Formats: sequence, structure tokens, C-alpha cells
Amino acid sequence: MIAASAAILLFGPTAAVVSAEPSEPSDSAGTSVDLPAELVEALSRDLKISPEDYLNRADLAQQVAAFAVSAQRQYPQVFAGSWLDDAGKAVVALAQGPGAEEARAAAESAGFEVRNVAKSEATLRGEKSAFERWLETQPEAVSTLIRGVVIDTVNNSIAVRVDQAGVPMPSFVDPSRVFVIAPPVAAEPLPAATPIASELNRGSVTGGDGFTSAGSQSSLRCSFGFNATDSSGATVNISAGHCDPENGTPNAAAVYELLPGEQIGARLGSFQKSVLGSQDYSIIRIDDAVTGRFANNGVRVPGANPIRVEGVAVPVVGAPVCKAGSRTGFSCGIVNAVDQSVQVGDRLLTQSFSANICALPGDSGGPIVTGRLALGISSASSVADYPICAIPDLIGALTGNAPQLFAQPISVVLSDNPGLRIRTE
Repeated sequence: MIAASAAILLFGPTAAVVSAEPSEPSDSAGTSVDLPAELVEALSRDLKISPEDYLNRADLAQQVAAFAVSAQRQYPQVFAGSWLDDAGKAVVALAQGPGAEEARAAAESAGFEVRNVAKSEATLRGEKSAFERWLETQPEAVSTLIRGVVIDTVNNSIAVRVDQAGVPMPSFVDPSRVFVIAPPVAAEPLPAATPIASELNRGSVTGGDGFTSAGSQSSLRCSFGFNATDSSGATVNISAGHCDPENGTPNAAAVYELLPGEQIGARLGSFQKSVLGSQDYSIIRIDDAVTGRFANNGVRVPGANPIRVEGVAVPVVGAPVCKAGSRTGFSCGIVNAVDQSVQVGDRLLTQSFSANICALPGDSGGPIVTGRLALGISSASSVADYPICAIPDLIGALTGNAPQLFAQPISVVLSDNPGLRIRTE
């Protein structure tokens, strides 16, 4: 679970990276899997898996996610969640009760391993809701020490994050699933900057490329998320809500290209909509003069060739995921919690997912993919205070407290904005 603080990924130096043409590894059938060399390198470094394993596991995760949607409806009294285990196998958990044998047969027929557990998902959701109601009755001295709660599907329990040991808990919370973390840390804003003269058409802009947002009092450095179109067909990009220095005032903050050497280039658009609270996303309206630069479905390390997004996924515990950011490029990890609540500064981010991925200031708003599918937007990190990822990665390897990246599911953004569509070509 979470063993460090969560910090907003707003600021910090970003640099363009120029890389060679990517290799094209092949799967067992001899077909090119067509992943960028930088992504292949990140998969090998961070997950120790091949591109073929990455794509296969990502696909399997979505298969078991689809099964879960059906099982929640057909077997609500016994379905207890699903995930990928460490070996990349799909697991479906079932409790005892009406429909258990039918659910087992359906899961095994789909090729999934079945695990017997004590509590159904409905029971766990009831415990999570009960905990939240209990928390509302607690004095401030207790409530301020509790950072969030999540259903821990793999351990068939709920897990709670607290600031310090010894915080009183209701009787149904397993003491072993209470985790101490440091309070979240927020970054400081940068002073407003003046754009330099720059050509408008310098090439395609994709997810993972850097931008600077300029408000009346400050400017922020972030990463573009997924290129998309809105309900009117206008060209937009989906990034993080906290990347908007004007806090959601429509079109008040402009977005500028971030050039090599951390210089600010041409204006590219403005924030059409920003949501920051229980959700963290923004919709950047791209200026008419540069829409052609965003007419692509790429996600990349800045300056390199992209992976092409083919659709949208939902978070699944155990699924392999990779983020792209203008500060640290590609980093990969495993989803370890979904549909969770986490306190970030003075706001409670809900419906979020997390993965053991390092991200640093400047990566905020960047895209997270699983396989070739859009999954989420980078929102907050447990290691944002470190200058490079090598340090928290080493600490995590020695202590088991791996870096954590908290993310906004892209499926929730699309659901909240009818007609908004991720580019898939």
C-alpha cells in the first residue's frame, strides 16, 4: 500500500529528450508489437517483462475487468473482486453464498483462477462506507490524522492510511491494514514567465510533451495528457486540473509550448475546463492556428517516437501501466489500488488509482497507458520532493516502500463530459 506522502506534481525543470528511432520487437507469431524503444527500455528496467508480456497482461486485465462488470451484476452476493497476480494471471475472488457455484463455473470457463475469500465486494464496500460514516463522527484530533481509505481487493479487506500509529479505528478494520504515511506535501508556484518568439508549427504535440500554463500571478510546468476532441468536435487535450493556475476560470490561463532549455514557446491554447477537488483533470482547448499539431493519438518521451493509443481502459489491480512525463519520460509499474480516496493537500481525491511508479514535478497531467489503451492522468506522487527517480527507486528496493503515483482515471473524465473522445488515430 502507501508508505510515503503524496505531493502534487506541478513544478520543476523539464527537458526535451531526443532519442533514436525505436526498435520493433516481435511477438511469438512474428508480428511487430511496435512499441517505442524508450517504452521497451522502461518495461525491462521497471517491470522486468518483455513488450509481449506487457501487451498480453494489459489485454488480460481488461478481459477480467469486463468479467467483473458482469459478475457484479449477476453474482452481487458472492463476487469479491478481480486482479492480476504477480505472475500476470487473472484471479477472481468469490465468497460463499447464492450463486457461488455458477460464478465459479463462469470464471473458470473464462480461463480465470478462482480464489475463495470471506467477504464479497458488496460487503467490503459496505465496510468502506461505514468507515467513512464513522470518520464523520470523530473529533478533529482524530479525523485530521486519517488520509484515506481503499478497498484492498487482494487481501479481502479495507485499508486505511494514517499520519501516525495508534489512531483509533472501528472494530471491523484489520489492524494489519492500517498504514502510516507522512502528511502530503504541496509544491510552490513559479513566478509568471514571458514567452519567447517561436514558430507555431514545430511538429506534432503528443501526450508526455511539456507545457507551461500562465496565469495572472504565476506559471506552472506540466505535461500534456491525451489528445482528444470535445462534443463540438474541437481539438482539445486532457491534462491535470491542478495544472491550471487560475483554478478553473474558463480561458483565463493560457498554455504555451515548453521548449528545450526550459524556454517558453508559442501559445497553444487555454484551459476550457478545469476540475480540482474530488477529481483532478483539465480540458485544454487548442488554438485554431495549431490544431494540426494535436491531430494525433501519440504518447511519448518528448522528442521520441510515440506509442499509438487505440482505446480506453479501466484500472485493474495488478495490471501493468506506464506513464509518460516531460520530466522523467517513461516509467512503468503495477496498479496496486483502484477506486480509492487519498488526501492531497487540502482536497480528497476520490475514484483514483495508484501504481508503484516514480513521477516528479513536471510530470503532472501526463498520460498513463496500459498496453496501447489510455488509462489515466498523473495527479500526485509520494516522492515529488526527490531530484531524480534513482533515489526513491533505490530506497524502495531496500525498504519495500516503492514510490506511488496517484492518478485520475480517464474513463471517469469521459463519463463526466459526454461527447469528449480520446483520439485513437
